[in-house]
Amino acid sequence: MALRAGAAHRRPRLRRAPPSLLARGLALLTARGSGAAVALALIAAVGCYGVTLDGRYAAFVASQGTIPDFLARTAGFGIKGIAISGLHELSNREILAAADIGHADSLPFLDVTKLRARLVALPLVKDASVSKLYPNRVMIEIAERQPFALWQKDGAVKIIAADGMPITVPDAAHFTDLPLVVGDGANARIGEYLALLKAAGSLRPRIRAGMLIAERRWTLKMTNGVEVALPELGAPAAVAELVKLQQRHGVLDKDIVSLDLRFPGRLIARLPDATRARLDAEASTAKGSQT
Repeated sequence: MALRAGAAHRRPRLRRAPPSLLARGLALLTARGSGAAVALALIAAVGCYGVTLDGRYAAFVASQGTIPDFLARTAGFGIKGIAISGLHELSNREILAAADIGHADSLPFLDVTKLRARLVALPLVKDASVSKLYPNRVMIEIAERQPFALWQKDGAVKIIAADGMPITVPDAAHFTDLPLVVGDGANARIGEYLALLKAAGSLRPRIRAGMLIAERRWTLKMTNGVEVALPELGAPAAVAELVKLQQRHGVLDKDIVSLDLRFPGRLIARLPDATRARLDAEASTAKGSQT
């Protein structure tokens, strides 16, 4: 077949490969309206890509922080000061250790949510707030748990806050006068025990501790060693009755080991073993003499 006049043999067209990331970046850099911010972002991207390829990124992060942190510090947003308020038992050093803010961190990229989580994980911290003060300061406000009571379990005594959380204070010897509760779960029910102390009125100074029995009911340990068993329900009313019995009959001053107030309208007293043995012997002698 003859070729048409003027026609030439055409070579097949080759498809061009899409421009690389670097080429697109250079095109953007030379485009009208692109400024220093774009150039800086491109340089950072290329640099990050390069150090990642040759394995130096981890070493760079270890010494200088992430690329965003490094650039933010270069722009004047490095963290230069940390203000801490609200401390009573805790020290600045303990808060700074928990915050874990390093020299490579920057203010724009500081994760305040994670920082706060680290702070409230401290047993003595009830709440915390973290604020960024641009260009280069951080403010930390702490609400501490205050020593509220003592909790004895398995022979060990711990200081607890009002919500029952065990806390550690620098000098526990200063808090020996706090109310004392004993037993499993007693720390979580400190409010119930305080209600019993309130009901005790004038007898409160004579109550040494509240013992939670089987996580169900309270027994009061008096300063003279007498134990007073309270009912599971209506314990404050039983304590109020104990106050009346003491005022009228001085029951806590008798030669007894314990009082049982768990049964309405009845008072059960347990005598010391020696006293019971003596009374039994006297009763036996009296019975023998009668026969």
